[in-house]
Amino acid sequence: MKIVFIGAGNLATQLSLALQSAGHKISQIYSRTETSARELSDTLKTEYTTQIEQVRPDADLYLFSVKDTVLPELIRHMPRNNGIWAHTAGSMPMNIFKTATEKYGVFYPLQTFSKHLDVTFSHIPIYIEGSDRNVTADLVALGKDLSDNVQVISSEQRKFLHLAAVFACNFTNYMYTIAADLLEEHDLSFTDLLPLIDETAAKIHKMPPVEAQTGPAIRYDRNVIEKHLDLLNHENTREIYELLSKNIHKYYHKNK
Repeated sequence: MKIVFIGAGNLATQLSLALQSAGHKISQIYSRTETSARELSDTLKTEYTTQIEQVRPDADLYLFSVKDTVLPELIRHMPRNNGIWAHTAGSMPMNIFKTATEKYGVFYPLQTFSKHLDVTFSHIPIYIEGSDRNVTADLVALGKDLSDNVQVISSEQRKFLHLAAVFACNFTNYMYTIAADLLEEHDLSFTDLLPLIDETAAKIHKMPPVEAQTGPAIRYDRNVIEKHLDLLNHENTREIYELLSKNIHKYYHKNK
């Protein structure tokens, strides 16, 4: 399949590399930022453009991997063609393409990506949606070239999947950031938490998260909680600690 990438960010970088390795031709990279476009095109040994009007018209698939806020504008200025248009966003509806093309869909890999940190796609779930049966089949086939877990879901389902992913990944990573800052302030290393983090993540491969929860918040141990709150110098961090502790206790008290 001949593919043009609209975007050259974290996801676009890792996905384009994976698709090229799977035997697909990445024929062009578009990005508003020339540095990003050139860096990715050099890696892929392909051409690039910073003008959406100059996107090639002869690709089989146009994968839009850009910020949600700029997607509608790019669609409006994108040259019309006969390829499939698909985005990689978790929270955008498929029908955003409806007035621009007849063949469109969604190709959504559920993973956190960084430009310079390679990932293995074989175990990454890829969620597909297509404007018709043929588009869906083409996107599913493409997904199966990368992953053993390809599913067809609706835009409504994908919204909640993305929301759940924000809690599981983005918010969790911010908790790591708070922990790292606390340790750094007291000349301690964040790496000492890695065995704990790894074991916590490993647990939920074997049991539901609700059964894996431990810590003082479940029983709302005020003695420990108050000591922790006294140690926190930043008001925002105190608020987060207190809010999470109260909600954990309420959740487990309610579900006894």
